[in-house]
Order: sequence, then structure tokens, then C-alpha cells
Amino acid sequence: MGQSEHEPGATIIEFPAKGAAGRLTRGSDGILRYGDLSPALTELLDLRVHSFTGREAIVEVGGPRLTYRELWHSASRIAGGLQDHGVGYGDRVAVHMPTSARWVQAFLGALLSGAVPVLVPDSLPAAIAERVIADSRADFVLGPDGPLPDSAAYIDDGAALDDPALLCYTGTAARRPVPTGVELTNENLLSAVSSVIGALDLSADGMRNLVLLPLAHASGCVDQLLPTFAVGGTVVLAPGTRDLADVLETERIDTVSATPRIFTGLLPELAARPTGAGVRRISKACHRSERAAAAAPATLTAALRGLFPAARQWSVWGATETSGIGLMVDDTDLAESGSALGFAFGGTELALSGPQASAGRGELLCRGPNVSRRYWNDPDASTARFSGTWFHTGNLVSIEADGLVRAVLPVRQRRVSGL
Repeated sequence: MGQSEHEPGATIIEFPAKGAAGRLTRGSDGILRYGDLSPALTELLDLRVHSFTGREAIVEVGGPRLTYRELWHSASRIAGGLQDHGVGYGDRVAVHMPTSARWVQAFLGALLSGAVPVLVPDSLPAAIAERVIADSRADFVLGPDGPLPDSAAYIDDGAALDDPALLCYTGTAARRPVPTGVELTNENLLSAVSSVIGALDLSADGMRNLVLLPLAHASGCVDQLLPTFAVGGTVVLAPGTRDLADVLETERIDTVSATPRIFTGLLPELAARPTGAGVRRISKACHRSERAAAAAPATLTAALRGLFPAARQWSVWGATETSGIGLMVDDTDLAESGSALGFAFGGTELALSGPQASAGRGELLCRGPNVSRRYWNDPDASTARFSGTWFHTGNLVSIEADGLVRAVLPVRQRRVSGL
């Protein structure tokens, strides 16, 4: 551990990175970085499209099925249509529609146009969604109704690692009138993709990932959609589908990605008709303190193990500011995972801040190539949450000697949960 003073009265204890060899090297600013990233997300995806042209890229159950060639062609025509509407490099294009194959086409179309996609969750109340779009200063909105822009195929490949590539919003209206926009660069996204592929050992053998997470969140878009595309896999979407047991079988699903709450809701259906013999990976994504607050995570892990006996289970924890990732724990091997958030992985490094930091307890801080540098259009929030190279998560945790991070629940929550 190392100690440093980053701001008056706040002692920060840094925990040394583990397993940060090989492709990761430390930059002059102290941050670990991948040394072999593509210059931009569009270039990485373009290379994958040409490697896996005939494979299915996106499947919407009951809707379109698109190969990589078909998806890329439709997205590039959307990009051309946006260009015809005056959208250019660095402009903002809001994607505001339900999770679907159309969402993926619109997102990629905005990306290929040279614009910065703005993810607007379809679940937001209309008034809040309007405020988010206005706050982002979007130059164009791709919505659920009517035809998408269409013109001659166009791909802008002039972006650089340091350029903004995505604008995600985090927070709820209960905390503030407008959720906060998080700027993520090409390096942030590409680093997150590399970390997920490495941590979950994803191969290019044609994985089929049933993604039940909202694509308008970092956990769905950055941590599931993009890594699956990066290895030439198939993203299967099942919006509104009730019989997911049938989907697991007919779509030959080998990976399922959802939140613990979604999995808990699916347990009765899946138990009534077990069809999970082919599933090899289960990814449970939680942001902030959701994993620690979820009811009986060990019980959920055991139930999923019974339904998917051949699957390894991972829980990934992060924040939008960390590209949705940061910590990971292999639930298959962890006997007791009730308060465990996970171990740092990829290029993420950890620190603790506060009077008990030297004793292994305090506010969790993160830094790494996947971590945003600032908020969009909110300098006060940026100053408050980003200190030097560190992002202050606001989560009270403890870090054990082996690097395992555990959530420390407030006293009131301990009493309610019986912990």
C-alpha cells in the first residue's frame, strides 16, 4: 500500500495493482494502459466485421436477424443519412428507443457518422428524457418511430484514442433534476472491451450472448454488446419475450448477461423448464451498491448453479464513470459472496480515502484506462468526484489483504437485513 495526500485533510491509501503485466504499461500520469489498442472503436469494429462477415451479429427474438455484413451496411447508411442532415465529427446524436436490433443499428450509425452517441434510457420519464437530450446538446435524435436516416454508406474513421466516443447518463431524478452525463473516450471503451475479453476469457469461436441488460446503460452497451462484437459473437436480444427457456434452447445460448434482480425474477420460469445445459457463462452486472444490497446473492448463485450446471458465474461491479466495469468476482469459486464486490481487473487500480483508509476501510477510489476523466457540462461535479487521476465512487468498502473488495453497509441497512 502507498500513502499520498491528494487534497487537504484527505489521506488516500493506494493498493498496488495485481496481475498488471503483459499488455499493460504505466504511463507518465501513473495510469496503467493497454499498449495495443486500435486508434478508435470504429476501426476495431470495422476489422471484426471483415473477419466475421457471414456470422450473425444481432438477433432480436421475433424480429430482425442481421449478419455482421448486414449490420455494418445498414449502420453505414444511417451514418450517411446523418451526414446529409449536417451531422459531423464531434456532434452529439441521441439514441432514444427501446432495446432492439434497431437500437444497435442506430447506435452504430451515430458512431460511424463521426458523432458522439448519447445514450438515453427508454425507461426514463418523458420529461427527464427531454432534459437529458437538451443537456447533451444533441444535434439529432434517433427515436423509436419513423424511418432512420438513410443515404450512401459513410464511415468516419478519423477519431483518436483521446477523443470522446460516448456520452452516458447516470443518476436519478430523485437525486437531481437531470442525470449527470459521463464522457467516455475511445480509450475508455476499448480498454473496457479488452478487460472484459481478458477477464472472461472470451474467444472468437462464435459465442451467443443473451443480453438482458438495457443497451442504453454502460453495463449493457460497453460491457456486453461491444466485447461480444469484438470477438465475432452474436448478441441475442429478447425484448418482451416471456418464454426465455425456449430462447435458451432455440438460439443455442452459451452466455447469459443480466442483473441479479433480473435473474431472481427469472428463477421460477427457468426452474419450471430447465434448458440451460448449453450455457457456459453467466455474467451478473451490478452498479454502485446493487450487488451488496441484493437479497441473498449466495442463494441466487446456488440456484443458478442448479439450473446451469456447466456455467461459470461472474459478478461484475462498476459505475458508468468506470465504463460499467472495475471489479469482478468469480462466484463459482467464492464460497461466501454476500458483501463481495470483487477484485480489480484489467487496468483498474484501487485506493481508499478517509480516516480509516490505512486500516483497509474507506471510500472506494478507482483509476485506470477505462475510467472517465470528467462529467459533461458539470465542472462542479467533476471537481468533486475526480481528484487527480482518481474517481471517487462514493461507496464505503473494505479491502482485504488479498485485494477482495467488500461493501460496508450502513448501520440502518445492517439492522434491516439482519447482517
